[in-house]
Amino acid sequence: VLMILCVRALCGSLSVCKFNQDICQMTDLLYTEKDLVTSLKEYIIQEENKLEKVKEWAGKLDSLTITATQDPEGYLGHPVNAFKLMKRLNSEWADLESLVLKDTTNGFISNLTLQRQFFPTDEDQTGAAKALLRLQDTYQLSAYTISNGDLPGVVHKSQMTVADCFELGKIAYSEADYYHTELWMAQALTQLDEGEESTIDKVTVMDYLSYAIYQQGELERALELTKRMLKLDPNHQRANGNLKYFEFQLEKQRKAESEKKEQEDKKKEKKVLDKRDAQRKRSKDPLPERKKYEMLCRGEGIKLTPRRQSRLFCRYFDNNRNPRLLLAPVKQEDEWDRPRIVRYHDIISDSEIMTVKELAKPRLRRATISNPTTGVLETAPYRISKSAWLSGYEHSTIEKINQRIEDITGLEMDTAEELQVANYGVGGQYEPHFDFGRKDEPDAFKELGTGNRIATWLFYMSDVSAGGATVFTDVGAAVWPKKGTAVFWYNLFASGEGDYSTRHAACPVLVGNKWVSNKWIHERGQEFRRPCDISENE
Repeated sequence: VLMILCVRALCGSLSVCKFNQDICQMTDLLYTEKDLVTSLKEYIIQEENKLEKVKEWAGKLDSLTITATQDPEGYLGHPVNAFKLMKRLNSEWADLESLVLKDTTNGFISNLTLQRQFFPTDEDQTGAAKALLRLQDTYQLSAYTISNGDLPGVVHKSQMTVADCFELGKIAYSEADYYHTELWMAQALTQLDEGEESTIDKVTVMDYLSYAIYQQGELERALELTKRMLKLDPNHQRANGNLKYFEFQLEKQRKAESEKKEQEDKKKEKKVLDKRDAQRKRSKDPLPERKKYEMLCRGEGIKLTPRRQSRLFCRYFDNNRNPRLLLAPVKQEDEWDRPRIVRYHDIISDSEIMTVKELAKPRLRRATISNPTTGVLETAPYRISKSAWLSGYEHSTIEKINQRIEDITGLEMDTAEELQVANYGVGGQYEPHFDFGRKDEPDAFKELGTGNRIATWLFYMSDVSAGGATVFTDVGAAVWPKKGTAVFWYNLFASGEGDYSTRHAACPVLVGNKWVSNKWIHERGQEFRRPCDISENE
């Protein structure tokens, strides 16, 4: 319990937050779960003969939590572990509580009731499920691959049960996401067909699966599944009603198809692609470049021509003989030419990273964006991460980091925003966006009074096992996280006009844990450091 209290002191109060795939607060959940298991085992000692089922439950979770707490970040870096942790604490522990409530005087119930205030909610469990679905789409992973735990860079392999797959399918179903409902109900059915024991029966799974398939326009498959259901349960009321309806609709469809057979054949060839596109239309996906964004996240970006590649170099950089860089120039590498994106290697030390993370962890809150209309900071569904802001006045390390950025860029830091530290857990992302305020957003940074964001400096404070790239969707560039490095680019041309080619995104973390910190540098104070140019795009 003392260990849990210490972790809570570091990560902040869980009772007033949402988890949003934040590793720090989800690590706290592991210790909470471990404490519950310990309490449960003490209860079993007193009631072992009476509660044999409870003893089996504790045995299963005991080994799991011991392994998990030995390497919490590595364990939670696996998306299935993160989802199952949410599912266990939100759903399965509640079932166990009902089982033992007959004796409310025992220590286990008291401890469980006490810890429940820190448990994730239905919203948190849904968020964990959506993170898995987001990863599945972005990295083109099959339900089998995820269920089997075969992900790149995985240390703590974890497999999904029929119940896990079914729960994921149900969450997709509740969102009218029939594309993912089909994928996960089909996986649950496959695992049942292969002999896995589960409290979920085949008829229940097929009921969801047939409806999801029907909603996507595949009447023949829906009819086949319905007939299979009725062989298992001839008296299933909904299946009997659906059988007649599907047969009637299929007959109508066949008559229509006979008139347009050639066109329908072409549509069938594109069925796999069209099903996901149709789901996007149903969900009114607001992101026009999603396909390109996801391709870049998978490493399928535009390759520079040999001519352009030949213009990219590595060099030691002292920014025109800056006194602080003369004896220790920094390692600069060109990542992209238009817009110019440069990476600095070995630019932040491990000890500095540790200090920044320790300062940030107690303050981590759901990351915000600037409302383009009002300029007010607010949360958004397309930015899934936790962030904190650190000032140079509060710690010498932050002051040194700010000075280092100023020395390298030559830009004034007094008018820059505070250092923002962000943690992207599994599935954490920030969809394509601009850092600068566009012409139709005149009040984007009005409250700051320092003008537009002229440039962005981004530190990578961790390596990421898989995923987590920074991608520039307009030009096809992808920059991959590497601990101790930083990337820098200008958001505005010297004329003050926005560079629209800097539209970028943080890809979802597939496996691992991504820590970054960034400095948004503003126009005010740069008048003599980066003089204006009359050319609009120079």
